[in-house]
Amino acid sequence: MALAVEDIIARCQTALDEHTPVLAVRDVLDELVADETALERALGPVDFGGITTLHNADNLTILRVAWTPGMALNPHEHRMWAVIGMYGGQEDNAFYRRAAGGLESTGGKELPAGDVLVLGDDVIHSVANSRREFAVALHVYGGDFFSGARSEWDFETYEERPRDLARTRRLFDEANARWRDES
Repeated sequence: MALAVEDIIARCQTALDEHTPVLAVRDVLDELVADETALERALGPVDFGGITTLHNADNLTILRVAWTPGMALNPHEHRMWAVIGMYGGQEDNAFYRRAAGGLESTGGKELPAGDVLVLGDDVIHSVANSRREFAVALHVYGGDFFSGARSEWDFETYEERPRDLARTRRLFDEANARWRDES
């Protein structure tokens, strides 16, 4: 039987009942990203970058995120745990912590297809796709990704501001337009 979006949602919902949900979701994503072809068939092709909501509830959000080649997203926080399962391309994550006057860098991690990354509820990170292919992943969050106050930081000044999902969508639109012009 072919993998379907409903299967992905059901597996993640079942993981929430485990003793440590974030680790159970990690195990689910480990299994899913091991077969990127099945995920591509279930979720469809990627023709442009963006965020596609597969499931959204108070206790669980599942997104397919496709990062456009050359795109970078400014530092931000989720204020909930997150698990990222890459199944195409590569995400480059930079990590930060709050410091006097903004943020300071604390390292980074390249996340190629087939890898899974667990982020705690206090993580601040930025994401970039430095490759010439789309970076595609399942992002699973332990809460409602679209509600609640969160922060993002300016890339240049590290000035903190309220998270603005409309700004994020514009970044995707701009990156997609640049990619179309280059292709």
